[in-house]
Amino acid sequence: MRLGLGCAQLGNLYRAMTDETAAAIVDAAWAAGIRYFDTAPHYGLGLSELRLGAALRDRPRDEYVLSTKVGRLLAENPAFVGQRDNSGFEVPATLVRRNDYSRDGVLRSLESSMARLGVDRIDIAFVHDAEDYVEETLAGAIPALIELRDQGVLRGVGLGMNFDRILAEFVRRSDVDTIMVAGRYTLLEQPALDELLPLCEERGVRVMAAGVFNSGILATPAPGTTYDYREAPAELVERARRIADVCARFGVELPAAAIALPATHPVVEAVVLGASSVRQVESNAARAAVEVPPQLWEALRAEGLLR
Repeated sequence: MRLGLGCAQLGNLYRAMTDETAAAIVDAAWAAGIRYFDTAPHYGLGLSELRLGAALRDRPRDEYVLSTKVGRLLAENPAFVGQRDNSGFEVPATLVRRNDYSRDGVLRSLESSMARLGVDRIDIAFVHDAEDYVEETLAGAIPALIELRDQGVLRGVGLGMNFDRILAEFVRRSDVDTIMVAGRYTLLEQPALDELLPLCEERGVRVMAAGVFNSGILATPAPGTTYDYREAPAELVERARRIADVCARFGVELPAAAIALPATHPVVEAVVLGASSVRQVESNAARAAVEVPPQLWEALRAEGLLR
């Protein structure tokens, strides 16, 4: 299985970390064989990109794949008087995000990202959270990225979001190479099987599976209580508990099965996992190495717990 490191936590997602911890997380990922790193300007108002770039600076550029995102430009915050960011990142709000899915916005975003990362090229550029900007993205962002791909500046053009049906619309209407689908193809729920993944298979679009723990409920051997960043409904917690019980019969912990399931689909190229500590990186890598017997999936299907 190919693992990627999702770098939202490097932008102080929910809680602050030191620069040293951020560097150690990237070092641990590299030591575990991870060679795909995903970030975004949104993550910590550019802090994730700065930290990831610093941590990768001495690594051979041809030995890893780097993706970032476009759609949110960062601008100076003229009203800054000491307030903190209001989008879940523990950073000062010295910058503000401006949604911009135009051609000019995409080019400016990529230029700024490469400066923060300290690189001369990005491998994959994802249009980030464009669910409310479908037509603007189809008219501006995607054609601009495709032009850069055709010029050899990018290796891949993609989209990333939580909405499988809107991703399917983009795949159907544009020439993208890759998508990142978060939380919609997991051990708990698989709506991406309805349309998105078959369409990707038909059109040769590769998939990065993110959010495979559904933001926490599948992240521990005993199911958690957080689903899609909110308190999980009781029926989902019970469903996760039943899944965990079936996994236990096969000697597999719930998080290991959650990591393994997306990789069973032929279009999934990588499973992207975040980490807030070196220990989490090592734990994720160890769980990804667990061999899950096919009989586990069969048992889950037999009990109506898996598509």
